[in-house]
Amino acid sequence: MNVTAQAAQRRFADDPHRPRYHFVPEENWLNDPNGLIHWNGEYHMFYQYNPAGPFHGTIHWGHAVSTDLVHWRHLPVALVPEPGTADEDGCWSGVAVDDNGVPTLIYSGNRDGEQRACLATSTDGLLTWQKYPDNPIIPAPPEELHLVQYRDHSVWRADDRWYHLIGAGLEGQGGTALLYRSTDLRHWEYLHPLLVGDARRFEPLWTGTMWECPDFFPLDGLYVLTVSVWNMGQPHYSAAIVGDHHEHRLTPIVEHKLDYGDRHYYAAQSFTDGQGRRISFGWIQEGRGAEAQLASGWSGVMSLPRVLSLGPDKQVCMLPAPELTVLRAEHTRLGPTELSSGEIVELAEISGDTLELQVELVPPSEGRCGIVVRRSPDGVEQTKILYDAAQGQLIVDRTQSSQDLTVDHNAHVAPLTLAPNESLRLHVFLDRSVLEVFANERVTITTRIYPTRADSLGLAFLAEGAPARVEALDSWQLHSIWEV
Repeated sequence: MNVTAQAAQRRFADDPHRPRYHFVPEENWLNDPNGLIHWNGEYHMFYQYNPAGPFHGTIHWGHAVSTDLVHWRHLPVALVPEPGTADEDGCWSGVAVDDNGVPTLIYSGNRDGEQRACLATSTDGLLTWQKYPDNPIIPAPPEELHLVQYRDHSVWRADDRWYHLIGAGLEGQGGTALLYRSTDLRHWEYLHPLLVGDARRFEPLWTGTMWECPDFFPLDGLYVLTVSVWNMGQPHYSAAIVGDHHEHRLTPIVEHKLDYGDRHYYAAQSFTDGQGRRISFGWIQEGRGAEAQLASGWSGVMSLPRVLSLGPDKQVCMLPAPELTVLRAEHTRLGPTELSSGEIVELAEISGDTLELQVELVPPSEGRCGIVVRRSPDGVEQTKILYDAAQGQLIVDRTQSSQDLTVDHNAHVAPLTLAPNESLRLHVFLDRSVLEVFANERVTITTRIYPTRADSLGLAFLAEGAPARVEALDSWQLHSIWEV
């Protein structure tokens, strides 16, 4: 374990909400993943970071590195705002690219409330960064456009040219991603919007007035644009738009939420690793107020790494990276269990707040069934993960997740229709206040829970409205990522 991680563990040892196997900085504020890149056999993660405290302020770029995508080592801050420059009020979100062997960052410099594209390079293996003296590299948005906002970047190379998307919103229309082209990453020609949303349309997906954090990439024969839907100063959710890419425009085929935990999986960014996999991280926002975040000394969590693919319906599917199995410790397996209608079956064999669960259930055609986590012995605190076959819905019910009335308590709902004779397969990662739920290799719900009771560690099966059957449950206690 490196020294900074060890010190952070000691400082926060008694914090019941601080995760153990999700990445968090030593302290203070984290938001968007930035500059994800696989470089010389190592995974580099940059992220929005405020060293001044657990609140959004003058944002720097934090930096961490991993050899296995699971255990991380903190590195010195990579980008620091500089007075009198284009980023004097903050180094906001951006990406990393390989410019013919030169690692290069393109990010949003924040100055006087405006964000402009800036560039920095490294000559020492991504440890220190030299900012381009003529930043910003795009001094202003296109004059002919009336924009709501203008920031965040996706950059790739094709046909001997660099292409660059900047997130924005068109007044009176909706979110958009503006496309630029360059030969050298420093001088950019504006082309046109890759795609424009419609803030007045709500089906099949509302895409808001502005798109943050655009990410554009090929996947399984089609192209994917993921955006973070922003409206009136509020983040809503990450969305995926899958379609055909022709003449530098995207024609949508499928649109859907990337994760149905809404703002708790936001600002998703992906990259291609040495195995050719498309891997994504997202910012798991807090579900508690600013006062609680200040009192705790930290805010924001990075999601687990997820491997992306397209499903048969052309929606983006996310699966936990297989490398995460290295964290598994004590294993418990339970065989078939019949559940009567209205029954809650408590699992005496399994308890804890840092668990990985794989459960297979045969749901009823009517009623609901599922598994309960962070359950107190009397059931006063509990979080239910349910499937409703009649409604075709996966539900994470947080209404009893905490006795603290100041934290989020709403339920998350995702569409999930099972084929005839298809069982419900849940893959659940519980890490104290973080909950990531993967269902049937095609739907995810990520959220935050804040139980108040030290004994809210139990698990249970339940059936509501009709009998159900549990085929099997596998459970693992998980190690901390800071224990190497």
